[in-house]
Amino acid sequence: MMGGRTAKRGRAWRFLLDILYPRKCPVCDRIIMPKGALICPPCRGRISFIREPRCKKCGKALMFEEKEYCENCNGQERRFMYGLALMEYDSVARKILADLKYHGKRDNADYVAAEMALRLGDEIRRVKPDVLIPVPVHPRRRRLRGFNQAELLAKGLGERMDIPVRTEALIRVRNTRPQKELGSLGRLNNLLEAFTVRRWDPRWKTVWLVDDIYTTGSTVEACTRILLTAGAKRVYVVCAAIGKDR
Repeated sequence: MMGGRTAKRGRAWRFLLDILYPRKCPVCDRIIMPKGALICPPCRGRISFIREPRCKKCGKALMFEEKEYCENCNGQERRFMYGLALMEYDSVARKILADLKYHGKRDNADYVAAEMALRLGDEIRRVKPDVLIPVPVHPRRRRLRGFNQAELLAKGLGERMDIPVRTEALIRVRNTRPQKELGSLGRLNNLLEAFTVRRWDPRWKTVWLVDDIYTTGSTVEACTRILLTAGAKRVYVVCAAIGKDR
């Protein structure tokens, strides 16, 4: 009940802010009409939402129904159960997430989290999650940016779905070498040294790991392995955007 009241107060506060400081569309940057919406209706039609057929492991859209896995997941060991993605990482999604990440447009996280809850919420609830955990960024990067975009998405999603979010569970303890310099195994080993669990509750058995962009899967795979070692039994992944199948 407390979570529901908190969510209602949050929505009322956002409605008041929308009157005083009108939201701008995450796609076209114009003031959104009608008031109260999170995106211009025509711009929503420009977003490439992920639909079936999808990769059974990472959730990437597939070109052919007869395929089960994308090229990136085929033959790869994945410890997470499976992943869900909201939209294809094309030019529109890139702008929405870049404006959030690099230009501080936090309203974009509110829009993306609302779409995630609307379009992916049933699948997220189906596994009866205990907690949402955002993929962390290094403290130095967080200080420079002022926030962690994955944390904003997780909090927006958790508020709408009344699922607890634990930002203190997983932390990033070191920056890593540029991933493009490494092969798939090198990327994973590089990242396994970057994350650690800071605080864990043994009741957290089913976890949704939340991130903004899924690229090769190395980051969420490293986080998954660390969470499983800490005591999680099942880890699922949900992200805002994912690339195309090759």
